Amino acid sequence: MAAKKCVNGAVICILMKWIYIVLFMLICKITNGDTYHTVNKDSSVVIAFLVRNKAHTLPYFLTLLERLDYPKDRISLWVRSDHNEDRTLEILKIWLSSVEGQYHSINAELLSSPPVRLSEEKGPAHWPSSRFTHVIQLREEALAGARQMWADYIWFLDCDVFLTNPQILKLLTSKGHTVVAPMLKSDGMYSNFWCGMTEEYYYLRTEDYKPTLQRERVGCFHVPMVHSSVLVDLRRASSDGLTFVSSKVPDYKGPHDDIITFALAANKSGVPLYICNDNIYGFVMVPLEQNDSLQLDFMQLTNLKLEVLVENPRLPVSELLAQFVTYPERDTMGFDNIYMINLLRRPERRKRMLHCFKELGIHATILNAVDGLLLNESSLREWDIHMLPEYTDPYHKRPLTMGEIGCFLSHYNVWRQVVERGYNRVMVLEDDIRFEPFFRQKVSHVMAEMQQLELDWDLVYLGRKRLHESDEPWVPGSRYLVRAGYSYWTLGYLLSQSGARKLLAARPLENLVPVDEYLPILFDKHPQDTWKGYYPQRDLVALSASPLLLYPTHYTGEKGYVSDTEDSTVMKSARPSSTKEDL
Repeated sequence: MAAKKCVNGAVICILMKWIYIVLFMLICKITNGDTYHTVNKDSSVVIAFLVRNKAHTLPYFLTLLERLDYPKDRISLWVRSDHNEDRTLEILKIWLSSVEGQYHSINAELLSSPPVRLSEEKGPAHWPSSRFTHVIQLREEALAGARQMWADYIWFLDCDVFLTNPQILKLLTSKGHTVVAPMLKSDGMYSNFWCGMTEEYYYLRTEDYKPTLQRERVGCFHVPMVHSSVLVDLRRASSDGLTFVSSKVPDYKGPHDDIITFALAANKSGVPLYICNDNIYGFVMVPLEQNDSLQLDFMQLTNLKLEVLVENPRLPVSELLAQFVTYPERDTMGFDNIYMINLLRRPERRKRMLHCFKELGIHATILNAVDGLLLNESSLREWDIHMLPEYTDPYHKRPLTMGEIGCFLSHYNVWRQVVERGYNRVMVLEDDIRFEPFFRQKVSHVMAEMQQLELDWDLVYLGRKRLHESDEPWVPGSRYLVRAGYSYWTLGYLLSQSGARKLLAARPLENLVPVDEYLPILFDKHPQDTWKGYYPQRDLVALSASPLLLYPTHYTGEKGYVSDTEDSTVMKSARPSSTKEDL
């Protein structure tokens, strides 16, 4: 009997325990609106950045840093700045004061005592051994500090990096690599990774670099070097061997250089370095050469901001830091006018071009393009337009499209204004162009050379598609100009008063072809002799900048490519005749 009571008691105890568990889970469900579960905190991250003479990039860098989609209470900032000769310290103090209390912690040392340069430095971009030593000590201090804090990650950032993807930190921490870097774009072939390294441990271009940079292959790739934006997972035991100090690297034979030392330390520790291009993460400035000035860095910032605008919104700046951003005064670059042709139904292109003009300091007149979608047979009669009888598109074997007619008429209206207003020289731009780095300076070189050589010219291509490059001799004595051969596109060009008169005097609306076919006819470089026969006066003096100064934002078939000339209805006949219904 006693044994039976014990069994019954045990059963009752078990039932009571299960009842308590069920009740607890019900309470959790009522309280949380869900079943009981564990919520993990985001990883803790130390963001470490060194700042020197970056007053021009800091407003953008700090604004984007502040906009990261990551809990600020899981981020600690580690900031060092010294030896500045611009407003870097002023910007840092204002910004750090504004974000105080938002981040888990801020460890900042901002030194304003002279001198502005280290003793061996010959300029702001000069890197003697003492400067490398100074930077190595600071980076190692940041790494040691993060380890002492038991931080999960440390993220080394340069202040000329612009992290346009707010998800970047979440994306990088999800990769599962000990060391990983986001691929950052620039205004040329420069980026923040190497695909090869020489025996002396310096940069080596390999066949993998370009496909990775241009995202022809996408993913995360093992590379010998990453820099400028490097995330390290400190939770992994292998990260203990990472260092910036060469004496801590077994059998170190590399140069006295912080990023090379780090890369070789990773290699010795069996830690692969990864570059990820699976997303568009951001941009990085091209570094200065040894003898370059801070003014050149400011110009390179303009180049990069123009590159950003090709596919992205302009770099944002917070209200707090907007006071530190300056733009050049606007002018017409020595021309009587600068025209930008834009369709009213393409406001996004107009907006982008206006941002570009602000960065470049260009005052442009916007000319509303003639919209091919609004043209019809009746409007062609109003313009007295007749297609050249033998014309068919060389590639598509079709007549002119209404979009091509609208494009021609848009340029035609510019030519008329040049003549009517007596302009001596103008610049004509379309709205889907990418500016070459140092665009203003290069245009100035072209204009100065034409004046110095006393060249007779009517039109100078700034951007085009070269079709017969072998037929393009250099202008005698020139470094920047060739005689233009058969070309497509009218992205941008310079036009003189005499050139505009010749283009109008040939009466092109009576035998219309696309504008980029018409120009080569007039300077007698078109391969179609039958077409040229309709224009007996072919004496337009056409030159071209070489290398070109403008390129299309998108090429045929690329994502984002839109053609308002190709994607439109075709003209019905070469010689439209009126009907009673049309009158």
